[in-house]
Amino acid sequence: MTDTLPPRAADSPSTTGMPSVFKRLLVNTLATGITSSFLWFALTFWVYLETRSVVATGVIGGSFSISSAVLGPAFGTFVDRHRKHTALVATTAISSACFVVATAVFVAVDSESLLRLRSPWFWLLVASTLFGSVAGQLRSIVLSTCVTLLVPEDRRDRANGMVGTVTGMSFAITSVFSGLVIGGLGMGWAYYLALALTLVALAHIVTIRLDEPEPEPERLADGAERPPAVDVRGAVEAIRAVPGLPMLIGLAAFNNLLAGVFMALMDAYGLELVSVEAWGLLWGFISLAFIAGGLFVARYGLGSRPLRIVLAGNLVNWGVCSVFAVRSSIALVVVGMVVWLGLIPVIEAAEQTILQRSIPYERQGRVFGFAQLVENAASPLTAFLMAPLAETVFMPLMTDGVGADLIGDWFGTGPDRGIGVMFTVAGITGIVVTALAWRSRSYRRLATQA
Repeated sequence: MTDTLPPRAADSPSTTGMPSVFKRLLVNTLATGITSSFLWFALTFWVYLETRSVVATGVIGGSFSISSAVLGPAFGTFVDRHRKHTALVATTAISSACFVVATAVFVAVDSESLLRLRSPWFWLLVASTLFGSVAGQLRSIVLSTCVTLLVPEDRRDRANGMVGTVTGMSFAITSVFSGLVIGGLGMGWAYYLALALTLVALAHIVTIRLDEPEPEPERLADGAERPPAVDVRGAVEAIRAVPGLPMLIGLAAFNNLLAGVFMALMDAYGLELVSVEAWGLLWGFISLAFIAGGLFVARYGLGSRPLRIVLAGNLVNWGVCSVFAVRSSIALVVVGMVVWLGLIPVIEAAEQTILQRSIPYERQGRVFGFAQLVENAASPLTAFLMAPLAETVFMPLMTDGVGADLIGDWFGTGPDRGIGVMFTVAGITGIVVTALAWRSRSYRRLATQA
C-alpha cells in the first residue's frame, strides 16, 4: 500500500536534503519538548522536596504518561481533520495558556497554602502544569504526519532519525537542568523560564508556513458528515487494513509493558551500586546514546527493510536486559543502558517509517494517536506492579529465600540481586516473544508491505 499524499509531498523541492521548513519545525519542537519535560520533572522534584510525600509524587509521575496516552486518540483525530499547522499552533497555544495559569497560581498563592495536598490551589497548579506539558508532548503525533507531508518517501527514515535526535536532546537537557534549577534557583524560576520559552515557541510556530491542502470532510456512506471527535474506530480500521500491522502495534505495546520494569526499578538498582550524585552524572552520559542513535539514522537511514530492524533491535535490547544485571556491576549497567538507549531511536524511527509507508496520509494522525494510547498506557501499568512485586517477592527471595539457595552462589545474594533477577526474567521473556513475532505469519505478510 502506498501513501495517499497531498500534492506537494511527492514533489518536494528538496530531494537531496531535508526541507528547510521541516528543520524549522524540529527546532521549534526541541524548544517545546525541553520546556514540557523540564517543567514536569521540576514540579515533581519540587513537590517531593517540599512535602516529602511519596503519594503526591507518585500521582504526579504517573499522571503524565497516562494523560498522554488517553489524549492521544482525540488529538490524532484532530490532526487528521485540520491543517497540520493549525494543530501545531493549537498545542503550543494550549501549553502557553496552561503555563500562564500555573505561573499565576504559583505567584499569587502563598507557599503554605499551595503545598497542602488537600488544597485546591495545589491541584490546580498540578493540573495546569500537567495539561500544558502533555499538550507539548502531543506534538509528536502531528510531527510524524509532517514527515509524510514534507519529506520525500526515500528520506523519511532519516527524517524520523532527526526526530529521535531531538527527543534525545530534550531528554538529556531535561535530565541535567531540571534538578539544577530547582536546587539553585527555585520553582518560581522554573515557571518563568518555561513560560518565556513557550511563548517564544508560539511566536515562532506562527511564522512557519506549511504548503498543505485543506483536509476534506469525512462522510458516511449516506453522505452525512462523520461526527465523532475521537475516531478510534477509524484508526483500528486503518491498522487492520494492512496485513500484519496489528502485530507490530501489539509488539510495541508488549515491549513497553515489559519495559515497565525499567521505569519502576532502574533507579533503585543503580542507587544500590553508586551514590545519588554519581547516578545522576551517569544518566547525563548515558542519555547521549539516545542522541547518537537518532543521529545514526539521520545520517545513514534504515535501508529497505525497516521491519527487520525493529525485530533485530528488540532482540538485541532484550538480550542486553537479560545479562546486564547478572553481576552487581555499575560498568555492566552503563554498557547495557548505552546499548539500550542507543537502539531505542533506531527502533522507533523504523516503526514510524513503516506506519508512514503503510497508512494513508489522511488517517495517519488517528493511527499515531491510537498507537500512543496503546504503547504509553502499558509501561506505567507495569511500573505500578513491579515495585511491590520486587519488594515483597524477589528481594526477599534472593536475600534469604529459595532463590538465594538455588542460584545465590553464582548470581549473588541481597536485595539488589532480587532486582537483577527481575531484569533477567524480563529480558528472557522479551527475547522469546520477539523471536515468536519474527517467525509469525503476520511478520511475513507485513514484510511484503514495509
